[in-house]
Formats: sequence, C-alpha cells, structure tokens
Amino acid sequence: MKVDPAIVQIHAENVRAEILPPITGKKLDPAIVDKIKRNVPIFAGMPPDYLMSTLALADHFAVQAGKPVFNEGDIGGAFYVLVAGEVRVEKLRHGTVVELARMGPGECFGEMALVGSHTRSATVRALRDCVAMRFECDKVDANPQSAHFIYRNIARVLAARLGESSVQLAALVQQSKAG
Repeated sequence: MKVDPAIVQIHAENVRAEILPPITGKKLDPAIVDKIKRNVPIFAGMPPDYLMSTLALADHFAVQAGKPVFNEGDIGGAFYVLVAGEVRVEKLRHGTVVELARMGPGECFGEMALVGSHTRSATVRALRDCVAMRFECDKVDANPQSAHFIYRNIARVLAARLGESSVQLAALVQQSKAG
C-alpha cells in the first residue's frame, strides 16, 4: 500500500501538535519549550536556544503499524524520539521474537548509536502508526552545547534501563533456580 506523502505530512503535523506544538518562525514560546523539556526526557535541562537548534536538526517521518523503524543488525547512525504512536523493541532469540519493551510518545530509542554501538542490537517496530523525529549522530556531535545535554540525558535513560534489566535478570535467575 502506497502512502500519500501529503497525508503523512498532515497526520504528522496534527499528531505533533498534540505532543510538540508547531514551531513557527524558529522561535518557541517559553511555555512550549518547557512542555517539550517535560515530555521528552532527552531534552531535559537544555536551554531554549540549544533546544531550538537541536529540534531544527530533526528529520520527521511516519512509520506504518507493523513496519520496522530499523532492524536488529542494521548499521545505525541516528537516534529517534517518538512523537506519536507506540513502538515495540524486539530481539530475535533462537528463532523467536522476544519483546523487550514498548515505548510511547516522548521516549527515545536507537540512542546506543551515539555512544559507539553502530550495529542495532534490536528491532524497533511500530505497533500503531507512528510519527518520529530522527537525529543523525554526526549532526548532534557537531553542536557541542546541545550534545552535552543529550549525552547526559541519554546516560540517565540508559542507566534506568540497565537498572530495570538487572531486576528482570535477577527474577529470571531466581525463577530458573526454583524450577
């Protein structure tokens, strides 16, 4: 099924208005900037001018339900922020697809590409029609003021995910010893 780009653009603009109000004239109202920082943890603490320059780097695109944003094993050079919809992070294990996580608006994925892992460790698939922002790593790195905040916030996101994974791993180890 071919998707009309004009319809994608209209849908993306409507959905984006719900999550990230439209940017007009490259200036954002301080209340809008505050909303973006509150709803998108990767931008937390970023001054408004840095946030504006960072948002200008993003490519916006739509992904149909059931389609991958990227696949495990792909070479990655960008990270993503989900604007609308829901995605599933999945890994192929012994021929079986295992769901690792589900993510919604405001969450980021693919951020390991920023910290040196150029091969995607999992597939990210749209569960519903999605709109996402893609940030190329080279462009982020070219703006050191914004990159500082993004890297710090990504470290927080990854640390939280590692903590959650440790709890799940401990539960699985305990379960396997009991069984």
